[in-house]
Amino acid sequence: MRNGFFGSYLSLCALVVMLGVSGCARHEVRVMEVTGYCGCQQCCEWQRGSWAYLKLNFWDRYVSKGSSKGREYTGKTASGEEPQEVADGLFSTDSIKNPWKIPFRVALPWLWLAEDGTIAADTAYYSFGTRMHVPGYGWGKVSDRGGAIKGPNRLDLFFDSHQDALEWGRRKVKVRIER
Repeated sequence: MRNGFFGSYLSLCALVVMLGVSGCARHEVRVMEVTGYCGCQQCCEWQRGSWAYLKLNFWDRYVSKGSSKGREYTGKTASGEEPQEVADGLFSTDSIKNPWKIPFRVALPWLWLAEDGTIAADTAYYSFGTRMHVPGYGWGKVSDRGGAIKGPNRLDLFFDSHQDALEWGRRKVKVRIER
């Protein structure tokens, strides 16, 4: 026969094991159409200079299409953050796949920690801050929305270069969504 302390200890252990196996975060997996984008003129539809200044202010950038046409282009996401590509930290599978990167990650402390990439999604379905794992890209956080992104099955992933975005192209992948 179990005494009170032993019984409650076993119940606590069972609870810890159940939480460890099931996890605390809810998630779903969904097949989504995912495209890549960067901050260039072609992907984000902006232009240098304004016709109001006869394009002499070529250092300024302005939105060239849509409802915000003519407004200054800041390059920030819809949530007000700077977009960023996924950054693998020091302790990541990327360090195992590419061991030549380890000395750089050790020498530069800001490369020690992994950082989520920027994902653009329809905010009617996924609120800002929703974390997602996209195979081939890594973990990202919804912090932007795009004009062509409609519905729950479309995402855009931010890349630092236009070439990387083109190499990603358009793919259908199983995305893990944490809620």
